[in-house]
Amino acid sequence: MEVKVVSKFIRVSPRKARPLVRELTGLEVDKAMQMAKFVHRGISVPVYKILQSAKANATIKNPDVKELFVKKLVVDSGPTLKRMHPISRGRAGKILKRTCHLTVVLSDDAAVVKGVK
Repeated sequence: MEVKVVSKFIRVSPRKARPLVRELTGLEVDKAMQMAKFVHRGISVPVYKILQSAKANATIKNPDVKELFVKKLVVDSGPTLKRMHPISRGRAGKILKRTCHLTVVLSDDAAVVKGVK
């Protein structure tokens, strides 16, 4: 059984989000949630929330599931908010506020997650 959850328009740069996401892929969901909760990064709270949501969806879909694993956790870039900042001689400087989209796929099959099959 697989469960897929998508969270869009998160106000964190994808470049800053990818290191945490790489660490959590392949772990058990409870362990991944615990790691995400105690990492001091801007992306840790949204990752924790999306893992919690995916786990809740999986238990609703199949209440007999004992162990869930993070099969795939992907960060894609979202739209960039463009703002202007005044600089010298009447010009304007760009401020790019980047966003990202998170996609989580949970699976109850450990062999598929570890890449055995």
